[in-house]
Amino acid sequence: MNQAKRFARCIIIDDDPDILLSARLLLRDLFADVAACQSPEEAMAAMAAELPDVILLDANFGRGATDAAEGFRWLAEILKRDPQAVVVMITAHAGIGVAVEAMKRGATDFVSKPWSNERLLATVRTAAALRASRAEVVTERRKVEAISAGSDTPLLGESPAMARIWSLIERAGPTEANVLILGENGTGKELVARELHRRSRRASRIMVSVDLGAVAENLFESELFGHVKGAFTDARGDRIGRMQAADKGTLFLDEIGNLPLHLQPKLLTALEQRQVVPVGANRPVPIDVRVIAATNCPPEQLSDEGRFRQDLLFRLNTVEIDLPPLRERREDILPLADHFIGQYAKKYGKPVRDLPGEVGRALQAYDWPGNVRALRHACERAVILADGAVFSADDFSLSRGLAPSRAAPAPAPTAVPRNDLNLERAEKQMVEEALKKHSYNISLAAAELGLTRASLYRRMEKHGL
Repeated sequence: MNQAKRFARCIIIDDDPDILLSARLLLRDLFADVAACQSPEEAMAAMAAELPDVILLDANFGRGATDAAEGFRWLAEILKRDPQAVVVMITAHAGIGVAVEAMKRGATDFVSKPWSNERLLATVRTAAALRASRAEVVTERRKVEAISAGSDTPLLGESPAMARIWSLIERAGPTEANVLILGENGTGKELVARELHRRSRRASRIMVSVDLGAVAENLFESELFGHVKGAFTDARGDRIGRMQAADKGTLFLDEIGNLPLHLQPKLLTALEQRQVVPVGANRPVPIDVRVIAATNCPPEQLSDEGRFRQDLLFRLNTVEIDLPPLRERREDILPLADHFIGQYAKKYGKPVRDLPGEVGRALQAYDWPGNVRALRHACERAVILADGAVFSADDFSLSRGLAPSRAAPAPAPTAVPRNDLNLERAEKQMVEEALKKHSYNISLAAAELGLTRASLYRRMEKHGL
């Protein structure tokens, strides 16, 4: 397909019929449709029917007018109707002052009459590409908003440990400081990130989440920085990266501790220079993001220069929030359980059963290696499977050792005999061994098993782990 046909529509607004004819003939190979309008009112009607990629707007319409007042008025009207409009102002040959003022008021570029055909084509082609790029940004941001939509799980807890977390959130949230959230899997690191974003000056803009533990190394730059068409085999079109999609908002980098060492300098450079270069492009794109990062790596691993660049760590941890595991805030277990039970009872149309005292005490006595996430899954299972008038410990899988107490360490996984060819038992043993080997680091255990994080969570649920 001819590149000239990749743009859909252009509107030219000028009261000179010769100018309209000349421009329409010149641009007809660049656009599928070129609408020539002798008055702004006619152009407004054309815009109502279909928004154009580019609008060429004459600065003056009245005979003898040179102050561009009417052009500026219609420029404002166009941008009011379509804030993403790309307008190229047509000025008199000596109207550089008018051109500068037009760009201050929102015009994208200008051309002077009489124009050079090459100059007009290049200007309009660039303007049309800008419109396409803006549309791509909007599309990608909507996709990211869908992916990154807030969880229906609130950040709950009134224990002293959580009171300290709330205090840090309240103080750090309204600032522009980068924040590093530490904590085991399932403790609610993304919920803390969302609270920080909600309390920030960027709350009205998007928060983009990127799970760095799930990004393939060969796609790292494309995922974060974007790419241009033809940059690699599967790059069939331009695509903005997550960092550009988060522009003016918050970028949440989850599982930052799992980012390979050789990729860390690329992220550091982007954060330091506040710009990204899409794969295959030769011009940087400026970005304005606040960074919140999270990791389940213990501090001693982050402090190891052989595993994590210290200059990147200093860039990320202006404020550090260490989120406590559920076993260190047992006062929050029952309020959380009550919330999840009510939530899932409504979701599945089940009755809200009572939680007897002995079952509540059993829930509080467990350490929940999967933290809040494991408690949520246990509550969901209980709501679905319970058939008595009240909940029992069996409904939460406690009798199956879903979450053994630290006071009584869990026994090692029972070895499957060599002559036992049962796939279910063998799979459970392998999952248990991988989880214990990596201290319940889901990303590392999943990588060793050759699974995605989601697949590993499904198997953990399946085997009551």
